[in-house]
Parts: sequence; C-alpha cells; structure tokens
Amino acid sequence: MEPEKKSHGALIGSIIIIIILIIGGIYVWQSKIKEIQLERKNVEMQATAMQAASDLELKALEAELNSTDTTVNVNVDNLK
Repeated sequence: MEPEKKSHGALIGSIIIIIILIIGGIYVWQSKIKEIQLERKNVEMQATAMQAASDLELKALEAELNSTDTTVNVNVDNLK
C-alpha cells in the first residue's frame, strides 16, 4: 500500500484568506483615520472663521462706539 499524500492546499488557502482580511482591515482603519483627521481640520477651520468674524464684529462695534457723539450739552449745575 502506498502512504496517503497529505495536501496542504486547505491550510494555504486559509492563510491567504486571513492575510486578505488583515489587509482589508488595515485599509478600512486607515480610511477612518483619514476621515477623522479631515473632519478635525474642517472643525478647526470653522472655529477660526467664526473667531475672525467675531473679531470683525467687535472691531466694528468699537469703531462705532468711538465715533458716537455722546455730548448732550446739559449743564449739571442747573438741574434740580
């Protein structure tokens, strides 16, 4: 009788499938990291834009306050 030859085809196929799953997992993980970084940059840009807008509004209010004439021409000594 001839000895049975064992095939390693199933083991090699399983290893290849595991490697493909690991590579796919790494790809998805890197995609999520890039998405989170992009979202963080967008939030930072929006915060910077909002800060710039509020600075402009504050400067406009200060300029208006400085240009407002607050003299009322009232003599305090004549008031009772």
